[in-house]
Amino acid sequence: MSQSTGPQAAAPAAAPEPTLPGGETADQALGRAQTAAQAKRFNEAAGICEDVLATFPEHPAGLALLGIVKAMQNDQERGIALLQRAIQLRPGNPSWYAHLSSMCRATNRIEEALVAGQESVRLDPNNADHLVNLSLIFTDADDQEKSSACLLRALGLNHKHADGHLAMAQNLLAAGDFEPGWLEYEWRNETEAGKLTMPAMTSAPWNGMRIPNGRLLLVGDQGYGDTIQFARVIGEAASRVQEVVLGCSEEMAPLLQDIPGVTQFCHRWTDVPGHAAHCRLSSLPYLFGVRPDTIPAPIPYLKADPARIAYWAERFQAQLPAGVRRIGLAWTGRPTHPNDRRRSVPLAQLLPLADLGPAVFVSLQKPMPARDVEHIEKFSHMTDLSNELTNFGETAAVIENLDLIITVDTSMGHLSGALGKPVWIMIPKAADWRWMLGRTDSPWYPSARLFRQDKPGQWEPVLTSLRDALAEELAKPVGR
Repeated sequence: MSQSTGPQAAAPAAAPEPTLPGGETADQALGRAQTAAQAKRFNEAAGICEDVLATFPEHPAGLALLGIVKAMQNDQERGIALLQRAIQLRPGNPSWYAHLSSMCRATNRIEEALVAGQESVRLDPNNADHLVNLSLIFTDADDQEKSSACLLRALGLNHKHADGHLAMAQNLLAAGDFEPGWLEYEWRNETEAGKLTMPAMTSAPWNGMRIPNGRLLLVGDQGYGDTIQFARVIGEAASRVQEVVLGCSEEMAPLLQDIPGVTQFCHRWTDVPGHAAHCRLSSLPYLFGVRPDTIPAPIPYLKADPARIAYWAERFQAQLPAGVRRIGLAWTGRPTHPNDRRRSVPLAQLLPLADLGPAVFVSLQKPMPARDVEHIEKFSHMTDLSNELTNFGETAAVIENLDLIITVDTSMGHLSGALGKPVWIMIPKAADWRWMLGRTDSPWYPSARLFRQDKPGQWEPVLTSLRDALAEELAKPVGR
């Protein structure tokens, strides 16, 4: 006989989730914060998280999300502390470890970044994003083999992972393996950042074919330094088409509009004439199969306006003492550059170079950071020229009147190298791919000398080497 199936005792009701003063649950509020963060409304997202933590100070998800938002607001140290506390309260979330590893990497805590990145992959071994993130840390740690292994695994999981392909490209190009490197480098156009560099195009993408009766649009699709670096290949492209229209930012016009083969320069999309095909400047090395031993264009391949060179020559002759070297300085790059935290230095950090012998200094810095103004006068005869460096043509004319340029990894290094001027470039670790691995010279710029960090964030040994080299240089007779 079966047992009776009469009415069952009701299960005890779950305790209601504690709410915030407005009646919203913490999870609901954090959902709004997540939405705001994804829309880049970081102040709003941070405010919501802080409201949650005011009521629930040890809420792990609230701490973690606020930490991530703080990192997005460039407060990496606060972000790290918040995420570490969240993980301590609730370990086991792979995404939190991945975010923590990225923050530690950004602040040059490579060992901590490696531990957190490896834990994110251990917890979620089939997450391609976490593997790509870990590969970047291995690259910083000079373990190219493990970096490549992470990337191959990530691309095996997701064949179309654009950031993974781009990271692979940068590793290959840095190692001098240009043929597969350029192939992978084309994936940069599929990254979220790359998709924003050009509007929808109605002309055909150029494949390097000859178009004897057609116009080619070449687009400077990346930063100033990249545009200068790849401008050397414009002549090769121009030899295959009837004419070239070059599209770049306005301040590049005086420098690039007179390159042989360029018939028109545009800095607004609305001014671009009809054309048969288009190509990004940064794709030209791929199309033409550039290798380290076949990098095109004799140096210099860019030229300044002779009239502007003469203007600055006369001005410097009147304002600067004769018989001493003129040294150009650039110490800070574009603040929005993803690697700017690593590559830029405050002017005060270059003070060891200021008193080594008979030299005057010329600032190539634009804009001039407010924090550095008080230190300008400590460098012989240096003044703020940022308001007069109105475009790259003007800056090139100034550089032509200098004996040596010392710069961090910015467009000033590329411009000086393209002009064939002696340039010493301070290279951070990890270095951009174009400076390759371990070299003190550059196949892109024969006049360049590279001073490289041995450890991320440590500029002191670099400056010691720079100081010794400059003292030796200033001891030589002046050639001018």
